[in-house]
Amino acid sequence: MSDIREQSLKKPIAVSEYLFRRLHEIGIRSVHGLPGDFNLVALDYIPKCGLKWVGSVNELNAAYAADGYARTKGISAIVTTFGVGELSAINGIAGAFSEHVPVVHIVGCPSTISQRNGMLLHHTLGNGDFNVFANMSSQISCDMARLNKPEEIAGQIDHALRECWIRSRPVYIMLPTDMAEKNIEGARLDTPIDLTEPKNDPDREDYVVDVVLKYLHAAKSPVILVDACAIRHRVLKEVHDLLEKTKLPVFVTPMGKGAINEDHENYGGVYAGTGSQAAVAERVESADLVLSIGSLKSDFNTAGFSYRTSQLKTIDFHSTHCTVRYSEYPGVVMRGVLRKLVERVDVSKLSVPPSPKVTNEVAKNRDSSQTITQAFFWPRVGEYLKKNDIVVTETGTSNFGIWETRFPAGVTGVTQILWGSIGWSVGAAQGAALGAKDAGTDRRTVLFVGDGSFQLTAQEITTMIRHKLRVTIFLIYNDGFTIERFIHGMEAEYNDITRWKYTELPGVIGGSDETVRKFIVKTKDELEKLLTDKEFNDAPGLQFVELWMPREDAPRALKITAEIAAKNNAKMTDE
Repeated sequence: MSDIREQSLKKPIAVSEYLFRRLHEIGIRSVHGLPGDFNLVALDYIPKCGLKWVGSVNELNAAYAADGYARTKGISAIVTTFGVGELSAINGIAGAFSEHVPVVHIVGCPSTISQRNGMLLHHTLGNGDFNVFANMSSQISCDMARLNKPEEIAGQIDHALRECWIRSRPVYIMLPTDMAEKNIEGARLDTPIDLTEPKNDPDREDYVVDVVLKYLHAAKSPVILVDACAIRHRVLKEVHDLLEKTKLPVFVTPMGKGAINEDHENYGGVYAGTGSQAAVAERVESADLVLSIGSLKSDFNTAGFSYRTSQLKTIDFHSTHCTVRYSEYPGVVMRGVLRKLVERVDVSKLSVPPSPKVTNEVAKNRDSSQTITQAFFWPRVGEYLKKNDIVVTETGTSNFGIWETRFPAGVTGVTQILWGSIGWSVGAAQGAALGAKDAGTDRRTVLFVGDGSFQLTAQEITTMIRHKLRVTIFLIYNDGFTIERFIHGMEAEYNDITRWKYTELPGVIGGSDETVRKFIVKTKDELEKLLTDKEFNDAPGLQFVELWMPREDAPRALKITAEIAAKNNAKMTDE
């Protein structure tokens, strides 16, 4: 017998269908996650709504993959089950929150009746508290939607998805089993969710623009510095428009790598304090004005807080406010300010100093030995990469080595420098590749991951095989946790790992010689032969390269940052 409240509905629709149709509407095409008895009924609606079920191998990897998917597709979704599933995913969701990545986390949970009666169910703590896990996730979500009341559910879903997009952070949606097929008003689907960013108050915005222009027009050596939140909060068009009009030197932080077209004549390289190349550090630190866009000044993003720039010479543009020197303007967000800067800047009043020249310095870093060193490898990677590639780098040597790689135009850099969860990159590469495929492109995804990190999430290769994704994996075999060795314990047992037969792994977990190409590379000549091979460069599917590097070798920037991190870890006082 139908609920009398459903009789007045104009277009009855099940809650699960409403939710998944909204996900499709905002651009999601694949849903990561794992089945569990509290979400199974809801999962039946995924194909009905034009979505694809990914079928991940565990919830942690699914969360990592959802993170990577959102970075190439714009936004993502993951479905887990109550308690055991959602807690396995929580590390990956926390990373997305930390790094401003929009992920919709949907948790199938016990029925509202079971919750109300405090029943002793599986996947609970046995204490009748059904909100304990949601309360944990509340700290890493920008919105919580507990779908308990049919008359409120549609509004809750729409609000959560808007918050996820606008604020570019995860949201948590708790879907009870007895609500999964409950009918709600589907007429709301006729009106798309409003995803437009709230506009600044015009007078306040104009005032900030005037102040910025005053300092910009007076500056003798201004530069632009682009960081992660310029990417996450989708202002790269405004940034490039500003660059094209002003022709100012532009630099990126490690977390901002890929934000700027690195073929642009004004691109000057990666700035990370003492971790920068000398010419980059000199140019940025001598500037009398730094236009800093979307900064996240974490320790690894700044090479151990080693910036030598002054706030007195800095203008910060953020998604929630702008700061001009020491004056903060809350609620005046960067998009509107950047647009008006482009409109109103007087180029005749600008001083435009030259940018440092950025090249992939392969010859300079090639010694006479056949050993593949970090110093040689990363510039050589810059010559291997193609336009519009997706480059995923793992926490450790890869994240720091890629600073020395000049990208071709259109390359998307995918890194996790702030959260820094080892193993993240394997799942993220799967998600990023799937996001590119769902967007209708044939972009290559190239993953660089150390052997230690790879062992945490290696089984995600099976998902790449299952979905026929175009991924090339460079597994850096250097016998353990190199970044940890350089911070502390070069010879310590806890930084050691067991040697795997890495190239045999794809065959064990679902691959074949037809679906996965495998290589072992130990010398510079072998590397050169591989990187110049047309079939390798154009391969449509999965490729796995075991790349040998010395155990006690690391990129220049990693050595610098690790030394500073070790000192910070050992500090006993604030002095």
